[in-house]
Amino acid sequence: MPPTEPASPKPRLLTGDTPTGRLHLGHWVGSLENRVAMQDEYDCFFIIANAHAFTTRADQPEAIRQSVLDIALDYLAAGIDPQRSTIFVQSEIPAIAELTFFFAMLVPFGRLMRNPTLKDEIRDKQLGDNYSFGFLLYPVGQIADILAFRPKLVPVGEDQLAHLELTREVARRFNQYYCGIDPRTADADYVKAGGLFPIIEPKLGRVRRLVGTGAPNADGQLLKMSKSLNNAIFISDTPDTVRKKVMAMYTDPKRLRATDPGTVENNPLWIFHETFNPDQDWVRSAEEKYRAGAIGDVECKKKLVDVLTALIEPMRRRRLDFEKEPGHVLAVLREGAARANVVAAETLRLAKQALRQAY
Repeated sequence: MPPTEPASPKPRLLTGDTPTGRLHLGHWVGSLENRVAMQDEYDCFFIIANAHAFTTRADQPEAIRQSVLDIALDYLAAGIDPQRSTIFVQSEIPAIAELTFFFAMLVPFGRLMRNPTLKDEIRDKQLGDNYSFGFLLYPVGQIADILAFRPKLVPVGEDQLAHLELTREVARRFNQYYCGIDPRTADADYVKAGGLFPIIEPKLGRVRRLVGTGAPNADGQLLKMSKSLNNAIFISDTPDTVRKKVMAMYTDPKRLRATDPGTVENNPLWIFHETFNPDQDWVRSAEEKYRAGAIGDVECKKKLVDVLTALIEPMRRRRLDFEKEPGHVLAVLREGAARANVVAAETLRLAKQALRQAY
């Protein structure tokens, strides 16, 4: 007999990351700080979705493995506690792959291709028509990542909302087709009415889309922080690296001297201060001085260096300590996989019963 899924008095939470490199400040305000803060309130499961990384980097298995370890280190450094939360690697949970196949039958191809996140990735990664079938399957796999754990809440960044809406559609459709739930049932009542899958709720970070440190694109739009765009500050950056990145940060290109009036709006320097500086009285005062040409970029950037270093440095130091114990990191992932497999296997068993495919 397989292990029985343990009962928890806390509602379940599931979220995670595709391993494409180390985590940056955009990840922190988009979802990671929420995850750290919610560990006591929720039964937390954090997935490192390594199979999804193969959709665009199938020829780079060693790089994907290193990214998995980097993200695990970043999780631990940020404050995710494996004694309170479950950290696991996607490919270690076979039930996810099997659920992906069943869920794929519930997603019309046209609906999949209208997914704006998918379109954005094709554009941003310049894939053209040169993407694999696995790339198209990736949104369905993400549905399985989530529903395999039947969570109540999924903390995400704004760019993942379209994926979550597709997940909600599939959960409704499965419950209606196979559990006999009336389509008029309120989302919050699906499980109470006998459905297997909850209609999950997203939780956005306090900043939906953190801009990067670089200049805007040709249309004047500031670009999202991204490793691939080389405009990111990582939560593992050294103080010297943070200083160099901040001092090179794009500000107001029309401001040639410190005594020139400056524009605060759409200026990464002030977006970062508003997001990360705990002294918001200083921020408001400095913004007025900036508009009046009474304070220089250098002074404001030095202040931001201090703010970001105070946030990042404790995480970076914890990460260095965990790097000295690679066996501990692997043990965390193995123990997490064991716990995650119990939950996902139970979900698959119940799904097969609902599908009338339990033999």
